[in-house]
Amino acid sequence: MQVKRLTFPTLSIVLTLCAGTVSAATLSVGPGKTYATPCKAFAAAKTGDVVEITGNTTYSGDVCGIYASNLTIRGVNGRPKIDAAGRNAMGKGTWVVVGNNVVVENVEMFGAKVPDQNGAALRLEGTNFTLRSAFLHDNENGILTGANLNSKIVIEYSEFGHNGYGTGYTHNLYIGNVGSLTFRYNFSHDAHVGHNLKSRARVNTIAYNRFSSLNAGETGSTAAGKPSYEINLPNAGTSYVIGNVIQQPSSNSNPILLSYGEEGASNPGHDLYVVNNTFLNDNSSSGTFVKIGSAVTKKVLLQNNIFGGTGTLTTQVGAVEKTNYRALAPGFVNRAAWDLRPTANGLVANAGSTPGVSATGVSLKPGAVYKHVASGSSRATVKTIDIGAYESAL
Repeated sequence: MQVKRLTFPTLSIVLTLCAGTVSAATLSVGPGKTYATPCKAFAAAKTGDVVEITGNTTYSGDVCGIYASNLTIRGVNGRPKIDAAGRNAMGKGTWVVVGNNVVVENVEMFGAKVPDQNGAALRLEGTNFTLRSAFLHDNENGILTGANLNSKIVIEYSEFGHNGYGTGYTHNLYIGNVGSLTFRYNFSHDAHVGHNLKSRARVNTIAYNRFSSLNAGETGSTAAGKPSYEINLPNAGTSYVIGNVIQQPSSNSNPILLSYGEEGASNPGHDLYVVNNTFLNDNSSSGTFVKIGSAVTKKVLLQNNIFGGTGTLTTQVGAVEKTNYRALAPGFVNRAAWDLRPTANGLVANAGSTPGVSATGVSLKPGAVYKHVASGSSRATVKTIDIGAYESAL
């Protein structure tokens, strides 16, 4: 799958990863290639090499550690399927990334299971990692990391679905206490009891994604998942939640959509910016759109958001609320088809307020919109910015 790469400096945290050496080699994987499986190529790879995996091919039980640094791993001529098939590396998952500055592109991974029920398709143990244009589904965890404050993680243009063992302790993504997480243009859905995104990172930039799930019994790219939180940032941290679609299905394991600092605000930053998102709660009996832990010391900013459905807007007394729109059933061009451009409504169209900057000078103005599946396009504001994740259809 080819996607258009978008750069919006107003919301980007620029990450500079080490470049490969001039003597880098390209290792070819697949039927008739030098290496029959990805793990054979990883074992031979040196710092800065590129591993190209032939797509439209399933590699079953190919589990291992990845030790080379500055390595680029990508599927070519289609997307390769990596099926753990009952095997695991080091009791941790399918690919255990030990090297630093590793990039993985255009792979599909599924089936990660381990004896302690905490297996991951990608277990991250090195410093710095980028995932792009991938599909991780039906694992105990899609991605699981340890704590590494020097590590910057970028995840973009990727889909995560129906990951989780079912206990609530495993998730589509579980990012540990790392330096920063940039999560953009992704589709995370149907976590199996766990969260669609859980991050303990000190800085979180969560922009232009879709978090949603099917109703019980439905099937899309994965089975329905009955998730808990859509986004969980349990230790607070400086966090930007901008331009996302955040939907809670009617059947869920916990009716909170966005949770912040609930497990103790141990990260040094306690500033949360929730700007120009479209929240949809399909649970007609209960829900909390933005839950804030009692240890969070700063008032969160809620600006230009649509809050659709039943529920408490926020649990924080005195949260800064600017030009948000609440309705049981906000009008959209085609809600069933996920065309969430607002219909003609003077309370939404040109009704937003201009987002400012964060305490550290980061612009809060959205520059893009989520485009299905796991992509994005520019956001064009005609006059005054509209409320919600999309400009209206006027």
